[in-house]
Amino acid sequence: MLITEGILISHVLFGVLGILGGVWVFAEVLNVSESNIKRIKYASIAVALFIWLSYLLGGYWYVEYYGADRDIILAGPWPWAHSFFMEVKEHVFFSLLFLSTFLPVAVYNSNLHADRSARNLVLTVAGLIMLLGLTMEGFGAVISMGVRMGLLPG
Repeated sequence: MLITEGILISHVLFGVLGILGGVWVFAEVLNVSESNIKRIKYASIAVALFIWLSYLLGGYWYVEYYGADRDIILAGPWPWAHSFFMEVKEHVFFSLLFLSTFLPVAVYNSNLHADRSARNLVLTVAGLIMLLGLTMEGFGAVISMGVRMGLLPG
């Protein structure tokens, strides 16, 4: 049981770290200079790495363990926690995966301190990563609560 809980906690943890990395990139690009370009590059790679790790761990959890949770949710008082929130999460997450993979490409292939349009692109991508990441975290909380509600007596 400890391993399954560790997988789920790691999925959430890496997602949160990916969101925080998006905040880091956003803040660094707002204050871009020659001295912080290296940090922006490292942070953009960290975002992609953390979001991919979250995806892989969440995907493993989904394939191996979510079926029982789904059945509990659907039989409980919050069936919409699966039928809406999990269904949306399953599909919208791919946008987050794409954006986090694109972020280091955009950072490494531009001159951020001299090119305003490149800065705006990176700010937009990082902002979308933060927004979608927080949405995924919130949806995950609703899904988790759906399982809890399904386990309540009566």
